[in-house]
Amino acid sequence: MVPNKTTQRRFLSGLSLVDTMISTIVLIVAIIGTTTLRYRAILDTRRAAALTTATRIGLMLTENWRALKGNGTYNPTEYLDSEMAITNSDGPDAPEDFTLLGSYKIQLNNCNYYTTLSWKDVQTGLRALNINVVWAQQRQSSASLEDTDKTFKFTTYTTN
Repeated sequence: MVPNKTTQRRFLSGLSLVDTMISTIVLIVAIIGTTTLRYRAILDTRRAAALTTATRIGLMLTENWRALKGNGTYNPTEYLDSEMAITNSDGPDAPEDFTLLGSYKIQLNNCNYYTTLSWKDVQTGLRALNINVVWAQQRQSSASLEDTDKTFKFTTYTTN
């Protein structure tokens, strides 16, 4: 069979509208997927930074308390207020068998962290400090204690 001029013209005409629409849809799906991946990566980076900051707050408080040999009247606003903005505030609950040292609001990196410090004598000459740090993962900048949804708990020991 010899191809006629109509068949030749259809093969030589290039891309059809359907081909163009399919390639456009594939391109849009790829762009949306890439954008979603980038958004999730940025969100995960912010969450990791908030957790790292909470960990550093807990570590700074414990090391400062340990340097004072487990002082039973420790107040971080006296020692660390120049390092970070610390104010007395409500905080998460302390464990039942610990003595409350205080609850504080710490503002760092546009995020409010709420912490509660408490201690107990584990045995003669050994004192434990418990720190609970909570923060809002979803609404970091204007979060109140009721908005918190993430927790970091830390316990350290010192000889007194």
